Amino acid sequence: MTRRKNIAWLAPLLLGAASAPAFGQPAPSPAASAPAPMSGLTYADLVSLSEAAPLVLRAEVVSQAVVKPERAPGLRPGFARLYVEAKTQTLLSGDTPVGESLRYLVDVPVDAKGRPPKLKKRQVFLFARSGQRPAEIQLIDPHAQLAYSPELEARLRPVLGQLAAADKPPVVTGIRDALSVAGNLAGESETQIFLDTASGDPVSATVVRRPGQRPQWGVSWSELVDQSARPPQPETLGWYRLACTLPPRLPDEANLARNSASRTRAAEDYAYILQQLGPCPRTRS
Repeated sequence: MTRRKNIAWLAPLLLGAASAPAFGQPAPSPAASAPAPMSGLTYADLVSLSEAAPLVLRAEVVSQAVVKPERAPGLRPGFARLYVEAKTQTLLSGDTPVGESLRYLVDVPVDAKGRPPKLKKRQVFLFARSGQRPAEIQLIDPHAQLAYSPELEARLRPVLGQLAAADKPPVVTGIRDALSVAGNLAGESETQIFLDTASGDPVSATVVRRPGQRPQWGVSWSELVDQSARPPQPETLGWYRLACTLPPRLPDEANLARNSASRTRAAEDYAYILQQLGPCPRTRS
């Protein structure tokens, strides 16, 4: 996004004839992005939202006002942009002080008559960053407000805890090397796949095949490549780092095997890992 667009998006708004205080507006979504539903979020949705948000909090809406469409750049058809005043209930994640009063913008779907929902006295989750002025916050995207429910909070809190852990799995950015070596017995082999990470921390996956047995695989989150490593459990941060970021096939340039049989086995073992991880479902783009 260019500097000019950033400045335009952060320009002060006018609510009707009165002037509203300037504050950070949510960055517009890409044209192909779909807004988040108010429920039915997947584990991957919650991790993506939480990891991108310096602040995650629960608040109660005190008042709302519709921003005129001409004052709402990037507004999608079928949505209204609201100027919301809310009261902080709980800061779930973040090390920035947050006051009791909050102000922010959010895009919400309208009904068949073009009217937005009435949010007053409703509790919501907000995924945001600090705004330009006291009490102002900026949602990380125009739809980063979720309707509160005890069930959603019960799913969200473990995600935030995993992201805050000192030993959390690093962000995987790609595949560095892969090598498959045949064993002494027919059908015996070991494939090691070394991953690149944003932090430079070592991560590797190993697939071991033995005659008459199912392939065994696991992930090592340290420099130690261990055949006893285990696969990450579904809906954990380790699972997310792999299932939601690994490419759909082993890159040819990463395959270090010399002969075609070893190269084919490395590619098949990588595909086996992806199959075992399963898909990374999302309801948000």
